[in-house]
Amino acid sequence: MYYIEAPNEQLPLSRPSIFMAGEVTGCPDWQQELRELLQDRPNGTLVNPRRKNFPIDDPNAAKAQIAWEEKWLRKVDYISFWFCKETLCPIVLFELGTCMYRGTPIIIGIEPDYAREQDVRIQTSLYMRCWQSLPDRQFETSLEGMADAIRKL
Repeated sequence: MYYIEAPNEQLPLSRPSIFMAGEVTGCPDWQQELRELLQDRPNGTLVNPRRKNFPIDDPNAAKAQIAWEEKWLRKVDYISFWFCKETLCPIVLFELGTCMYRGTPIIIGIEPDYAREQDVRIQTSLYMRCWQSLPDRQFETSLEGMADAIRKL
């Protein structure tokens, strides 16, 4: 599987392309774990917003990162959201809310013990159009389940 990591601008995307939306600070590097689970997939592109080295002292870094993420969220075929238990994932919740109306199909994973699980489930079922376009509308509860859902795309 082809791989793009922030802040890289590599193109073109190999289809299907998947953006790995989810927390990048205060939690394990779940993006690399998901990437490893998908290493057997021969085609497609994973887009990872987590940088190996984020320039925290650069006042322009946050704006550049957010712009990079927004650009890729609009280009990919699918968006996978992972809600990890270590944090409330406030930015991820915001991204899910903004992506709910775009029409891009979404896969959602919620780690057991994530504090806002009920809210994600209720809001998603009430408002997300793109949720209806996936064949199996379910919430994954493990990264292995996320990988299996991605393999089915």
